[in-house]
Amino acid sequence: MSQLLERAQYLLSAHNAKQLPEDIGNEVAFAGRSNAGKSSALNALTRRNALARVSKTPGRTQQLVFFQVTPQAHLVDLPGYGYAKVPLDLKAHWQAFIEKYFRTREALKGLVVVMDIRHPLKEYDLQMLGYAVQRGLPAHALLTKADKLGRGQQMQTLQQVKKELSSRFGDSVSVQCFSSESKQGVDEARLVVGGWLGLNPTVADTDTAAG
Repeated sequence: MSQLLERAQYLLSAHNAKQLPEDIGNEVAFAGRSNAGKSSALNALTRRNALARVSKTPGRTQQLVFFQVTPQAHLVDLPGYGYAKVPLDLKAHWQAFIEKYFRTREALKGLVVVMDIRHPLKEYDLQMLGYAVQRGLPAHALLTKADKLGRGQQMQTLQQVKKELSSRFGDSVSVQCFSSESKQGVDEARLVVGGWLGLNPTVADTDTAAG
């Protein structure tokens, strides 16, 4: 069940490929521009208030941070360098590291891209989605901070983003509204992530339990 997400706990941080854990099981990566609400989204999905650090300082995540849900299932928090002031050589290191991670990581089963609903589809968001689509991985866009907009504005933005994503990537990217404050969309996102991690019961499992 996706409730297993609540077992998530910090495993390790990797600054280069040698520090990555063994490439087995299932991983779901989370990307988002600085201050898009990625840490808050991870905390809401796992119902753990302090699993991922919430920072007012953009670009605080400086490693790939792995959270273990089960020995075979991990959440991966990617660095949020949307507009963080970091040296160009560090930025280049991260771009190469993340590009290789997306190209070669067998355990990676899906990507969640977190975007502020008021400022969606920036260059970084499209770049990360492009990495997933090139690899043939499913991607899911969370339009966070939805509580900042009225329902009408939310639906209008959702449709605009869906249209743009469809024209660029076909049907490989799904999208939803999300709020870690009001918990809007949390259950929907948990089902997506839990499915990619192999945590959700299959129909066969359900039938067996019922029998």
